[in-house]
Parts: sequence; structure tokens; C-alpha cells
Amino acid sequence: MLGIGARNLPTVLIIDDDMVSREVMATVLTMTGYLIHTASRGEEAVALLEGGTCDPEVILMDAQMPGLKGARLVKELRARTKASIYAMSGSDVPNDLKKAVDGHLSKPFGPYALQQLMEQHHPVVTEEPDEDTPVIKAETLTQLRGMMPDAGVRQIYAAVLDDLDKRARSLQRAMAASDTTEIRRIGHSIKGGCGMAGAMQAARVGARLEARGDQLDNVPALFLELKAAGRNLRRMLEAEFPAHGEGPGSDIGTAAPKDKLRG
Repeated sequence: MLGIGARNLPTVLIIDDDMVSREVMATVLTMTGYLIHTASRGEEAVALLEGGTCDPEVILMDAQMPGLKGARLVKELRARTKASIYAMSGSDVPNDLKKAVDGHLSKPFGPYALQQLMEQHHPVVTEEPDEDTPVIKAETLTQLRGMMPDAGVRQIYAAVLDDLDKRARSLQRAMAASDTTEIRRIGHSIKGGCGMAGAMQAARVGARLEARGDQLDNVPALFLELKAAGRNLRRMLEAEFPAHGEGPGSDIGTAAPKDKLRG
């Protein structure tokens, strides 16, 4: 069993350009007793290793980032550390990266899967949610509540809502510019970050944006679905944590029946 104060837990370096994914992983692992370092880019991670700022035993790196990434990043990391390196991706991992890393995790994955990887040091794969997608996966919410006070859990989902709001504005700009590459990139980020936090409705919309973002006729409807998912998440958050008052200010959120909170 993992827990705060557990011994012989590896130091972990998380490399991910998506803020929500990075912070959720860092929070979960910190609350279970790990020493965590984070980097938002490959270049930043290399600098941390070169400067002796951290000496990780495990590295979790996103497979799709700007700048230094993929197999080239792995090569740079291996030149500076003996850590086990795992790739994280919401889509297929390129073959050259598969060969370079020690295994991979498929996004979205929850706290339990992340802990399982830390215990067993092998890839963990999760399945896509079914069509009757919950606002928040009940299992994820329960696990987070077991690791931290409700205020900490609420803070995670407040960050998710804030990030969704920013992604929605970016999506509007990409739609106006007919920038299909940016639309799919935004979808990929939403899928990864929201999936990590168990915000499954929003994650599923992100997956659809990534898959169908080059079909501009479909994007406006998906944008509306994203806004609805944000409103559902906000209302569910306020229902689950009434003692903490009103949620963060975001125009992406206000509506979800409580029976949609399930695993």
C-alpha cells in the first residue's frame, strides 16, 4: 500500500506541457508520499538534470510536446540519468519512442493506475469511457478524496474548469481561423488533462475534437458540447462541495444531474 510516509518510494520527474495533467499527477503522487519534480518542456527537464536539481528514479514524459520531445528527448535524458522512463500519450506512441522508453501509459489514466505503475514499473492501459459518460468518474473522485482534504480535491477541479475556459476561448479563435491543426491540438490537451482528473464528459469531447478537428463542419457542435460539459462539471462540483461556496469564475460552467456521477 502506498501512503504518506511510505518508505523507499522513487523520486519522480513529470514532463508534460499540459498544466492540468502535470498538476493532477504531481498532486496525487505528492499526497501518496513521493518526492515530485515537474517540467513543462523537454528542455526544462534536461536543465533540471544537468543542474543537479533532481535525481529521479522514474520519469513520466508526455509523448507530444513542443520543442525537445520523443526519442530525441529520451536520448538526452538517458545521457544524464539512469531513471526508468515512461511515455504518456492519449494516442498511439510512435514506434521510435516505444523502442526508446521502458513502457508507456495511455491517457486518460486515474490515480490508481498511476500508483500501480509506480509499484510495478510496467505500462498500464485504460479503456475509453462508454457512451453514457459520467461528469466525473466516481472512482477517481473517491481516490482523490482518500488522498487529500475536500478543499484539495475542489482545487484540482477548479483548475480543470479554469483550463477548460481557456481552451474554449482558444478553440473559438482556431475555429475562426479554420486552423484544424490547432483544433486537434486543443482536443488532445483537453482529452489528456480532463481524463487525468476523471472529468470524463469533457475528456470525451476532447477526444472527438482531436479525431474530427479536421472536419470543420463538426467543430461548432463539439464546441457546444464542450461548453455543456463545463457547465455540468461546475454544477456537480458545487453539489459535491457545498461547504466551499461558489466555484471559480468561468463562463464554461453551470449544469449536471447528480446521478451522472458514477464510475
